[in-house]
Amino acid sequence: MKTCLIVDDSRVIRKVARQILETLGYTCTEAENGKTAMDACINSLPDLVLLDWNMPVMDGYEFLVELRKMHEGNKPAVVFCTTENNIERIKKAMSGGANEYVMKPFDLDIIKSKLEQLGLL
Repeated sequence: MKTCLIVDDSRVIRKVARQILETLGYTCTEAENGKTAMDACINSLPDLVLLDWNMPVMDGYEFLVELRKMHEGNKPAVVFCTTENNIERIKKAMSGGANEYVMKPFDLDIIKSKLEQLGLL
C-alpha cells in the first residue's frame, strides 16, 4: 500500500486530506510542521508528501530543501498544497524539488488528477 505524509499546521486540512488520500488507497500519517515531518521522514520515507508552505517551526519550503538532501530524499513525490499563489513562490517550490502544486481549497478530483499526472494512482 502506498504511503502519504500530510504536513499542515491545520488539523482540519490534515483531516480532509487524510479522508481524500485514504479514499485513493493511501495509508496516511500526519505532521503539524516541517520539523515533525523531517522526524517522520528520518524514520520512514513516504511515497508521497502533501505539503503546506506556511507553518511554524519549519515551513514547507525549508522542509522540502532538507528532504531533498536526505539519502533517497528524492524518492517521495512532493505536492505543495497551499494558499500561496504568487508565481514566484510556485517557481521557487518547483525549483526546490516539488513535483506538483495545488491551491487550497482542494477536493478529491483535484488531488486525484495531480496524483494521476504524477503516476501515483
